[in-house]
Amino acid sequence: MDEEIAKPKKPGPAVGEDLSELSVEELQARVVEFEEEIVRLKAEIDGKQSSKVAADSFFKL
Repeated sequence: MDEEIAKPKKPGPAVGEDLSELSVEELQARVVEFEEEIVRLKAEIDGKQSSKVAADSFFKL
C-alpha cells in the first residue's frame, strides 16, 4: 500500500527577521510573498465575517 508522504512546508520569511544580508532581489521577492499572504489573510477574514453575519441572521429568528 503506497502512502503519500507529506513534505514539510518550507518556512517563509518571518516578520522582524534580519534583512541586512539579503540582496535587493531577495527583498523584492519577500515583499511579493508578504503581499500574497496579506491577500490570503484578508480573504480568510472576509469568509469568517460572512459566516458570522449569516449565522447571526439565522439565529435572530
